Amino acid sequence: MRVLVGIPLVGVLLFSLQTDALAQSAAMPAGVKTMGGVLADAKGMTLYTFDYDTQPGQSACAGDCLVQWPALAAAADAKPAGDWTPISRSDGTKQWAFKDKPLYTFYQDTKPGDKNGDGNSQIWHVAMP
Repeated sequence: MRVLVGIPLVGVLLFSLQTDALAQSAAMPAGVKTMGGVLADAKGMTLYTFDYDTQPGQSACAGDCLVQWPALAAAADAKPAGDWTPISRSDGTKQWAFKDKPLYTFYQDTKPGDKNGDGNSQIWHVAMP
């Protein structure tokens, strides 16, 4: 009898997890997805956060930093959705931030799913949903 009671609860839990995942993906900007437990851009390239981005809505990565860590571009007319916010960069372009953390790709990731930037200088980390 206990097993039968547990089965519906497992089904409810799984349904709840699936519903949360669907709600989250619905709020993601076009082209952003979850791959292997991390956030990725439209090409499947891993997205990263930068520990020096300490001010919400601001990126500390500029100049040579952006050559190695290109910003996840947002359209000029992008609007906030859920945990996603377009931020204005000092050069006038827009960049996506997730939970107030600006997002970047890494120039040494050469194929979808690469995570070569994770832990780089102990200040770069894969972005997780």
